[in-house]
Amino acid sequence: MTKLIVSTPNAPAAIGTYSQAVRVGDTVYLSGQIGLDPATGQLVDGIENQIHRVFGNLKAVAEAAGGSLAEAVKLTVYLTDLANFARVNEIMARYFGQPYPARAAVGVAALPRCALIEADAILVLA
Repeated sequence: MTKLIVSTPNAPAAIGTYSQAVRVGDTVYLSGQIGLDPATGQLVDGIENQIHRVFGNLKAVAEAAGGSLAEAVKLTVYLTDLANFARVNEIMARYFGQPYPARAAVGVAALPRCALIEADAILVLA
């Protein structure tokens, strides 16, 4: 199968050696997103703003791939403080509807740019 690289200016440009997403057939692998504002390239302040920005960035990449977050089948969330997990759940419900994707939440020591949250996703396009 052919690999299609997905890129959009509506999400932050990659800050390393990776693509925003890769589509293979009907499956799209979205790279991890942190709370970078795509317009400025700067990390937004505070956990709530970062959660919204992360999901907004994932949404933009999903749309650039020809899909939406409704087609997410797997989501992985990385948090530097698992005490923020309840807030992630609350905000996530604004971006994802039922049936929700499978999900893992992982506590980590640090994230790029001192971000508080990162998330990646896998979509299967209908």
